[in-house]
Amino acid sequence: MRIAKNTNWIEHRFQLRLKVWRRLLSLCLGLVALLLLGACGRAEPTSVPTTVPTAMSVATTGRTGLIVAMGDSLTEGLGVNMDAAYPAQLERKLRADGYDFSVINAGVSGETSSGALTRIDFVMTLNPDIVILATGGNDSLRAIDPALTQANITQLVQTLQAKGILVVLAGMQTVQNMGAEYTGAFQAIYPAVAQAEKVLLIPFFLEGVGGNRELNQPDFIHPTADGYAVVVETIYPYVVEAIQAMPGG
Repeated sequence: MRIAKNTNWIEHRFQLRLKVWRRLLSLCLGLVALLLLGACGRAEPTSVPTTVPTAMSVATTGRTGLIVAMGDSLTEGLGVNMDAAYPAQLERKLRADGYDFSVINAGVSGETSSGALTRIDFVMTLNPDIVILATGGNDSLRAIDPALTQANITQLVQTLQAKGILVVLAGMQTVQNMGAEYTGAFQAIYPAVAQAEKVLLIPFFLEGVGGNRELNQPDFIHPTADGYAVVVETIYPYVVEAIQAMPGG
């Protein structure tokens, strides 16, 4: 009997301890679960942007189109990156002012007005609304007869106009050592063509740049990136005038 009583007492103590351990285990598991839930529900920290985005409101004019800049190395941008040549700078300025226009750089270094005639058909396949024509500078450097240069530029303008393309003609000048007679005859080409064909004329493409050492490369012929920025400021009003003269403008 005593053995049975001892056995019952030991079993009773065991059951009590088992209940205690179970309760402790349950409490521990609950605490772990709470900690895990808290960790899972906690949002990851997000980095704070160093700059606060702002809404850029550029007023759009509603005018869109394509401009082709046709010319020689002065158009191509010989000696500078393509994005520093005047066509690229012009496009950026137009878009900043709300004109949704693309400007294609169709400049070819070394080209004369005769060379321009050989590729005018290709330029027209681009379907431009406006062509900025800046050719003839190499004609003067090669002492080509101004009469031939004028005839070529006239034909270029007429060919473009026949397709309904607006032309902005960039006036050129020549070096003084060509002699007064040649210099005068050459510089008279552009006003004469502009008047006869009724196109917009930029009196001098390199106004404020030609002869300025700080705005030209060491060859003293081709502008630097800063020089092209001045060129854009010079031609910009004429380009905008051409845009406004477009049908529906």
